Formats: sequence, C-alpha cells, structure tokens
Amino acid sequence: MPSDLSPTARALRTLEILQARPGVTAGELAVRLGVTERAARRYIGILREAGVPVESARGPHGGYRLGRGARLPPVHFTQAEALVLVMAVLDGHPGAVDGDDLVGAALGKVVKALPESVGREAAALREHASAAPDRYAARPDPATTSALVEAAAARRRVLLAYRSESGNESETEADPWAVVVRHGRWYLLCHSHRAGAIRTYRIDRIRAVSQTGEGFDPPDGLDPVAALEENLGMGWEYTTRVAFDAPPAEVGPWIRPPMGRLEPRGDGCVLIGTTSNPEMYAQEWLARLPFAFRIEGGPELRTAAAALAARLTRAVADPADGDGRVTPARTVSGSPRT
Repeated sequence: MPSDLSPTARALRTLEILQARPGVTAGELAVRLGVTERAARRYIGILREAGVPVESARGPHGGYRLGRGARLPPVHFTQAEALVLVMAVLDGHPGAVDGDDLVGAALGKVVKALPESVGREAAALREHASAAPDRYAARPDPATTSALVEAAAARRRVLLAYRSESGNESETEADPWAVVVRHGRWYLLCHSHRAGAIRTYRIDRIRAVSQTGEGFDPPDGLDPVAALEENLGMGWEYTTRVAFDAPPAEVGPWIRPPMGRLEPRGDGCVLIGTTSNPEMYAQEWLARLPFAFRIEGGPELRTAAAALAARLTRAVADPADGDGRVTPARTVSGSPRT
C-alpha cells in the first residue's frame, strides 16, 4: 500500500476490506492498509462518522464487519482507466483474450458492465489485441494463493506440501512473510522451520497449504521484493561456484538474482549460489555470459557444463573420417572453416 494515499483513499480501501473480509481484526486491517493498528482504528472511525454502519465484536471470533444495509458505492472507470486495465490484464495474462479462460471471462464481465461511452474502446482493445504467451510464466492455483495471502495477513504459520522441479515432494512448516509476483511467476517468501532459513517457493509447485495455530512476526523493515531477489539463488539442492577474471562492475549486469550472489575476489569476482537444475543453469544461464569463467564448485554443474560442451563440439565437427570418428572442425584466422 503506497504511503502517500490520502486518508479518504485509505478509508475507502478499509470499506472494501470490510466487505470482502467480515470479521477482520484491527491487526489484519493494519497489515492490509500498511499502517499501525491505531491508524486502522482511526479509519474505522472515519467510516462511522460518514454514516457507514461498522460493527465490532471482542473475543477470538471478534473483529469488524459492516452492519446490515451497508453497500459499497458503484465503481466508475474513466476511459483511460478502462483501457489501462485491459492492457494490464492482457500483459500479465495473455490467455484473457479467450472468453473461455477464467481471467478472460472475468475481464469480459467488467467490460460489459462499463458504460457504452467508456466500454466501447476497452471492448475493441480486448477483441483485436493479440498477446504472445510467456513461456516462463506459471499460474498458481487461486485457492492456494489466497490461502497463503490470508495466512500472511493473519501472521499464522503454515504447513506446506511442496513438489520441486525435479519431482521431489516434501513438507515443511513456514512463516509466510509475503507473496511476491516476479516476471510472471508467483513466489512465497517465507522462513522455513525445517531449513532454519529464508526460502522462496514457487506457488504453482505448492500442492497443499494449511494454517497452524502458531503465530509469527515478520522481520522489521522487510522489503519482500528485495528479499526475494536476494534469496532466489539460495537454498537449492546443488551448490554452484563460478569464477570470473572480469571485475564485478562488468559481470554484475549479466547476473540474474536466481544465479546466486556475486562477490569480489582480487581483480575478478566469484558467483556463489545453488540450483535445483544444473543442466538449465549451464545451458540457459552460464552459456549466455560474454565472459570467460571457471566452474570451481559444484560437481553436478561441472558435469552439466561438460555435457553441454561435448554436445556443442559435436555440433560443429567435420563429417566422420574413414575410421568412423568425428574430428573437431579446424579454424582459419580464428574463424570456423566452412
């Protein structure tokens, strides 16, 4: 929640939360608004002063809820807001151009509910715009995502059933600090009690989630996006250690956070991380770097890189000679012979 919202905007947001989550506590409301509990109660007071019936109850099942007859005001879109909404949906979910798609069906209902003067261009944009699917995007189950968001808001520990990329299944108790969307993928940033460390889990790989009776407090000043970026390359099965003779200032812009942590070493630097997929790490990440490097650690990564090198060497080899062996291609003046 941006810190520069006006009190009126926060009060309206409070009203939306009360309608969506009857019985929300002051603590949960504060988390969703990004304010203190005292401030959250102040927004409740603003609503009551405006004539909105907000009821409160104490006890384990208490909280705030709207009284009978309370209704949210109708939502009005400007033409610019309607267009940017359609663009954002298509950008994040290309399948929304199809009316049979769940997101597409929801978007269609929104567009149909718009006034003719506003909805005409939005409908045309949705009908005639084409969106290429993001092959790296992964759509998690909405119910699983909602359960994690609810646990994070309530600050309740969860029990997770997880399936890794390699197919290994495991269970862990975790404190769900935040749900983060990054480049079309949804992640849970959490503290894993089994590992005793920060972990990032792909939500589309979480098979089941349930709240426990234990609570937790997230770290003070937590920046979920920055913490996710920092920890994406840590905690996986196979270690990686790659050395560069080039300085960190040159190598850094080419290193994605999931590859690990780049540290200076002498006149060069070293990339330290972990991975669950050494073949992908070698083929898609290391192979694209325009620097000479040495794999100093991680036998699985060394094996994957050696297999990739052998495959590429065979791809540029001359036809088999008389004894059936494949000989490497020769070069002339530094260029492959054709």
